[in-house]
Parts: sequence; structure tokens; C-alpha cells
Amino acid sequence: MNGMKMTRSRAQDPNVCGVTAAIAVIDGKWKTALLWVLESGPQRPGELRRRLPGLTEKVLTQTLREMEVDGLVHREVHDVRPLKTVYSLTGFGRELSEALAPLSDWGHRRLEKLAEFQPAS
Repeated sequence: MNGMKMTRSRAQDPNVCGVTAAIAVIDGKWKTALLWVLESGPQRPGELRRRLPGLTEKVLTQTLREMEVDGLVHREVHDVRPLKTVYSLTGFGRELSEALAPLSDWGHRRLEKLAEFQPAS
């Protein structure tokens, strides 16, 4: 837990390099996956959990709160009974998602390269 707090503090540290500041914002198991899912449009928490099996309600809530504080997602509560909460990407969140696309491509190329060197079983 201590390492996570240190990473989170880097998200607001003006003395770190830009890449470190960006990684601090997306650090964690679910943030990049949530960015990807929210790219397709606004989602309710239940929809997010269905699309990301293994993501617990507690972790989803905590992760979305951090992403909201970091300006990546917008939380909108509709005054109906029961209350309806919808999350969407902000313009800043969409920019980050677009910036991550080339990094994702690089990651896939790396995995393909690693697979080439694995002995066939």
C-alpha cells in the first residue's frame, strides 16, 4: 500500500518528468482497462463491473474516485429513484487514452517478439 501512495503523490509532483507523472495517473491494475471501456461512451458502475470480470465494487469505487480527482473521468448522478450514477471520460481522459494507444501498440509488438523466442511446446 505504501508504494501506491508514493506513486499517487508523483501525480502532483511538479519536479518529476512528464512520463513519470503520466504513469502515476494510470498506475494500478484497472485504470487503463477503465479508460478503454469508457472510450466507448458513458457507463454505469454495474456495466463497468460486467465488462471487467474480477473488478470488485470496492476497488471500482476507489479507482473511479482517483480517476475523478485526476481529471480523467466525470461522475454524473441522475436524481431518480434509485439514484443513477454514470461515468464518462473527460476531454483530458480522452486525450490520455489517445496518448496511450501507441504505447499499447508497442506492448503488443513486444509480446509478439517474446512469443517468437518461446520454444514451441
